[in-house]
Amino acid sequence: MLSDHEIARQANPAPIVDVAHELGVKDRHLIPFGTEITKVSLDALAEPRERPGKPRLVLVSATTPTAAGEGKTTTSIGLSQGFKHIGESVAVALREPSLGPCFGVKGGATGGGYAQMIPADRINLHFTGDFHAITAVNNLIAAVMDNVIFQGNELNLDPRQVLWRRVMDMNDRALRNIVLGLGGKVQGVPREGGFDITAASEIMAILCLAKDMKDLERRLDNILLGFTYDGKPVRAGALKVTGAMLALLKDAMHPNLVQTLEGVPVFVHGGPFANIAHGCNTVVATRMAMHHADWTITEAGFGFDLGAEKFMDIKCRSAGLDPDALVLVTTLRALKLHGGKDKNELETPDTEAVRRGLENLDKHIESAAAFGKKPVVALNRFAADTDEEIAFVRERVDRHGMRFAESRHFAEGGPGSADLARQVMASVEDNEPLKFLYEADDSFHDKVRKVAKNQYGASGVVFAKEAEKDLAAIRSAGLDGLPICIAKTPASLSDDPALLGRPRDFEITVRNVQVSAGAGFLVVLTGAILRMPGLPRNPQALKVKLNEDGSVEGVA
Repeated sequence: MLSDHEIARQANPAPIVDVAHELGVKDRHLIPFGTEITKVSLDALAEPRERPGKPRLVLVSATTPTAAGEGKTTTSIGLSQGFKHIGESVAVALREPSLGPCFGVKGGATGGGYAQMIPADRINLHFTGDFHAITAVNNLIAAVMDNVIFQGNELNLDPRQVLWRRVMDMNDRALRNIVLGLGGKVQGVPREGGFDITAASEIMAILCLAKDMKDLERRLDNILLGFTYDGKPVRAGALKVTGAMLALLKDAMHPNLVQTLEGVPVFVHGGPFANIAHGCNTVVATRMAMHHADWTITEAGFGFDLGAEKFMDIKCRSAGLDPDALVLVTTLRALKLHGGKDKNELETPDTEAVRRGLENLDKHIESAAAFGKKPVVALNRFAADTDEEIAFVRERVDRHGMRFAESRHFAEGGPGSADLARQVMASVEDNEPLKFLYEADDSFHDKVRKVAKNQYGASGVVFAKEAEKDLAAIRSAGLDGLPICIAKTPASLSDDPALLGRPRDFEITVRNVQVSAGAGFLVVLTGAILRMPGLPRNPQALKVKLNEDGSVEGVA
């Protein structure tokens, strides 16, 4: 079979302005980046919606993934092409790729096979500069804050209680914990600090949840930087550089528009990870897609326990959204891994391993039901999959009373996912209005316990002394009532990546709590999860090359 790069080179895409016009976007709202990419101004949302009827939102999630992922992005793209194939009006809203995984373990995030969005190399690398703008704003705050401390510290900010960290869009474990300000009196005030990856920056979360520029400004002002010597909170608004932050973000706030290989419009905007952040594209991109199409396909990172839970409890709660349909992607590879199969033998047929691994699928179906949703289970078919193995999955899904579709979008594009599209359309009537897992006025501890018990299957939660200490400081700032964003391994339903399948009788350990006051949630750190990933022994960067014709291979 042809490589992703070779398949993409065979495409004959329409100019992106034509794709925008077909959606109904006016020229005055386009901010082109060449012929393949354009931003769409937020002003387009003020135009009357031209399509009749209620726009439908479809969330794509997954079972607990293998290290390579189970193809949520590929399925989202393929599903949209399936909708187009059967004559429906459709658009997609997805996250932007981070350079960290592009050059780390997973590679690019633009789909694969005949379910890709293009231009893959530009989307995966610098794209329109949104990640750079977010990095710059985050580090502007850090630079000005440290300068305030150096120039006499008029804010009385205690360097030992600074919460704000620097970021970069690269996996670099050496920068996780550092000492700043060394070198003498003129170099700054020495203190401990460190770097997170840009996808984990609160600026990323703020951009993704802001409804408009005014809301963006309010959220930036509200960022908690740390505490004074007498324990009072210091917020970013006190630095008086919110105007500069808005100037850096003014273009980044507008959603980016590209297309799939089959010409489906895709809004690619924002990129928080779901294991260390809330894992959803921007609210404005989702609204832009819904404003211009009858069906909007979006996704939430990693498995249902991480991305989809945060999509519901954070994004939908904040933005007033409610998905009309839910797709739960699984693969035989993932089911075999969770059924005890060695990770190097996942291509080998093994119906018994599939049968054992179905307990992981069971749990995610149950987790979706807690929100009032009945997912369509989409089996992302790989070349080595057998009909006998797939029959096991279909039978189990039938037993749950859920809809099932085998999808061949990778090999066949839109025609290969047409059945999945039809099942998704039919499933709208199966779903109830969204129910949140916890109430806004629940205590912090109860929120964590409800998510851990309901979504992970945990028997209890242990709050470490350091976490209780963090919470006491957060409570003193009056921020303990915020929604929660649990940072947890994506490899297991538990906080231990080694516990595969459907773990039982385990506890979740909360070791730290961090506040994202501008984003409007508390980050709950569990297990050994880190906000700055590291590179593997053989990173994907080793496979990237620039061809003589200027095309880039190895990042799709």
